[in-house]
Amino acid sequence: MMTRMQIRFWLIGLAVFIGLVYLLRPVLLPFVAGMAAAYFLDPIVDRLERYRLGRSLATGLVTIGFFVIFGGAIALMVPMVQTQVMDFAHKVPEYAEGLRDRLRPLAETLLASLNPEDVAKLKTTAESYAGTMVSWIITAVGNVLTGGMALLSILSLLLITPVVTFYLLRDWDKMTARVDSWLPRDHADTIRGQLHEIDSTLAGFVRGQALVCTVLALFYGVGFSLAGLDLGLVVGIVTGIATVVPYLGGILGMVLSVGLALAQFSDWLPVVIVAGVSLTGQVIEGYVLTPNLVGDRIRLHPVWIPFALLAGGALFGFLGVLLAVPVAAVIGVLVRFSLERYLASPVYRGNSSTPEK
Repeated sequence: MMTRMQIRFWLIGLAVFIGLVYLLRPVLLPFVAGMAAAYFLDPIVDRLERYRLGRSLATGLVTIGFFVIFGGAIALMVPMVQTQVMDFAHKVPEYAEGLRDRLRPLAETLLASLNPEDVAKLKTTAESYAGTMVSWIITAVGNVLTGGMALLSILSLLLITPVVTFYLLRDWDKMTARVDSWLPRDHADTIRGQLHEIDSTLAGFVRGQALVCTVLALFYGVGFSLAGLDLGLVVGIVTGIATVVPYLGGILGMVLSVGLALAQFSDWLPVVIVAGVSLTGQVIEGYVLTPNLVGDRIRLHPVWIPFALLAGGALFGFLGVLLAVPVAAVIGVLVRFSLERYLASPVYRGNSSTPEK
């Protein structure tokens, strides 16, 4: 009876927590970012504590150092990014004309193979979809520019995240001890074992994926720039950062780089080189970086990853996409534990004294 009451209590608490996360999802991004940074930096603070530095002092040094390095890297890249963006903006009409000239023979060949009625229907359909697309883009841009939430999210991410990181990092050990004191005493050891498994899974994924994103951002940025692609540095950095979401980085990088290359270059060789850089980056990610830096730490079948991404995006939007894989990894740990308990229980074994082989 007591076990059932405990299970009911924790399930109700979990349902309330998920409901609050769903309702507050528009404002949670800086807090989630701060928690991720604190989780990432906690081992460094623990190491400094072993050198007899106070927790607050170690936290302050690590937090300041992290954001100074992060901000310094951004400050160094801003002038280069700004130059590339300005050059690209001046060349947009030239790119549009080049892309039109490149596509005109293909369109003429396609139209020549159709009868006049099909051509008229195709033009009507294209005009209809073009109008819908333009209307959608204008509406989306208007919402971004006039809606205060976008600006508020950016400002909160810049201003609140460092504060959240500092306080979470400073009180990390106290918070974990407090949570430990709330565990049901009869099951505390079992829960601690699962929390340790979750911690190992998340630590391996978060820290490994951060290194993967950094290396790929450098590779793509340098590779696209050397290939002569305008906005190569910007596209490379965006592609590397997007790699934090599985599959997204590779697809986004390929579409952006090859699309820009088709618009920029009149010859096919530079386009092939840009596509080769993108494909090489994906091969390096899939066969070198991810296996060695991330490995099988999340212990999820590949089929579950796109499902988790789609489910997270549908339920919680952009925040859900970012957290989809870590949350799925946590759920995987709990499901494996539950399955082990089920296979060792009378519910599975029945009257048999030994489990089936």
